[in-house]
Amino acid sequence: CCFFFSAFNRKTGEPPLINGWIPYLGKALIFRKDAYKFLLDQQKKFGDIFTVHIAGRYITFIMDPFQYVYVIRNSKQLEFHEFANKMASKTFDYPALSKGKFPELKENLHRIYQYLQGKPLDIISDHMMKNLQDIFEWKCSQATDWETEKMYKFCCSVMFEASFVTLYGRVPAADGHKVISEIRDKFIKFDASFPYLAANIPIELLGATKKVRKELIHHFLLQNMTKWLGGSKVVQARQDIFEKYELLGDYDKAAHHFAFLWASVGNTIPATFWAMYYLLRHPEALAAVRDEIDHLLQSTGQKRGPTYNIHLTREQLDNLVYLESALNESLRMCSSSMNIRISQEDFVLKLEGNQEVVLRKGDWIALYPQILHMDPEVYEDPKEYKFDRYIENGKKKSTFYKAGRKLKYFLMPFGSGISMCPGRFLAMNEMKMFLFILLSHFDVELAENKAVRLDNSRMGLGILLPDVDIAFRYKLRS
Repeated sequence: CCFFFSAFNRKTGEPPLINGWIPYLGKALIFRKDAYKFLLDQQKKFGDIFTVHIAGRYITFIMDPFQYVYVIRNSKQLEFHEFANKMASKTFDYPALSKGKFPELKENLHRIYQYLQGKPLDIISDHMMKNLQDIFEWKCSQATDWETEKMYKFCCSVMFEASFVTLYGRVPAADGHKVISEIRDKFIKFDASFPYLAANIPIELLGATKKVRKELIHHFLLQNMTKWLGGSKVVQARQDIFEKYELLGDYDKAAHHFAFLWASVGNTIPATFWAMYYLLRHPEALAAVRDEIDHLLQSTGQKRGPTYNIHLTREQLDNLVYLESALNESLRMCSSSMNIRISQEDFVLKLEGNQEVVLRKGDWIALYPQILHMDPEVYEDPKEYKFDRYIENGKKKSTFYKAGRKLKYFLMPFGSGISMCPGRFLAMNEMKMFLFILLSHFDVELAENKAVRLDNSRMGLGILLPDVDIAFRYKLRS
């Protein structure tokens, strides 16, 4: 009855509605179990545009990648930031960025992202490279014989500390590494609950998550942050802006800093894991990337090894085409973001081919790029890892086709349009530098012969985590 009542009340021009028979939940359970398979099944039944009832929301999915541009360009009618701000304020426990209470705060924070582009990006990338080398030397310089560790735990340890020190500064205490490790352990506990918080599950139902979140935020109170040495300009600029708003309490400011930390590492850590895992699973890929790295060091007269400081310019990083292609390929295979827009008014979305979609104020529009990333028309054998998929004639390949037509969007791990991650350039540099140092300094290989699969619990939220960790081993290269 619920289905037929809703279908009967659909307006002319609205897409087919997939409602489900469970009140409020709709198709939430089956969507959460395997969103990719569910959406493909609906596409076969209803075509490239349909609406799904998911946990009280009516979400219209646009499945045809040639139509993405029409969603992305209508940023006035189809907005993202209000939704993102509401979700973030609830997840990280700071007040919503209302214009009345905090005039221009959202715009001021957005302008700070200039520190993650151009020359400021070069500066922060240089600091990240140095910090990565210091951490690798501290962790691994004694590995003259094979050392064995769990790969995800290793990536998490190195990338979390390097990112933390680069952004917020060093902890001057003698046990600085231990302090950051304690923050990391709390971060991992909070991060495990993130999908539930994003799904609007009350934090009071998530065990110790509320207590852990409060402890994490406490680390970012001003009296603690002022003790850290050598923080980045982007974090300092955020501090300066927060000080202009008297209605922002000390706890609120600290919560903003914690949210920025999560945004910096929450997806970068698992993405680094997958890049490393796929390289070690494919010897030909590992050999090609390592050869490219060794050639760059040789051509620039730099020596490899923990006792030598390596410096890479942005141009040199960009010219590592095999490294970038391998990284892009792992991102294609492990990313599962959902690009959401919310209709700000009753609105007719005009699409290619004289198609129109009637939207009501408050309706959600969603793009699900994983469908594109795994489309066999775009990517031959999409379930196979091909490290050189983004290389053509020795140069970067940026031309992909579907049904004989060139695609404007073919790889979307960082979102799209107004929702595109502002830290994407730094994230790519960080992952490239991690792999560069690892492969130039160490021999690495898997120590277990088992398959690692994608954990679907974060479907729609970014980079998927591995379902299990896997052991690897490393030693200093001779």
